[in-house]
Amino acid sequence: MTTDPDPFEQGQRAAREGIPAQANPYQDGSEQHALWAAGHEQVAGTIEANE
Repeated sequence: MTTDPDPFEQGQRAAREGIPAQANPYQDGSEQHALWAAGHEQVAGTIEANE
């Protein structure tokens, strides 16, 4: 089991906490940046759809 944080899960958590997508902590263009953004978008899209 790895102890490295999962960028996708971090992005999901950020969206649930109301942290904007612009707060992505990873370098733009990196795989981690893309994963974080995808996780954030998944949760943010669901939250927005339920409003």
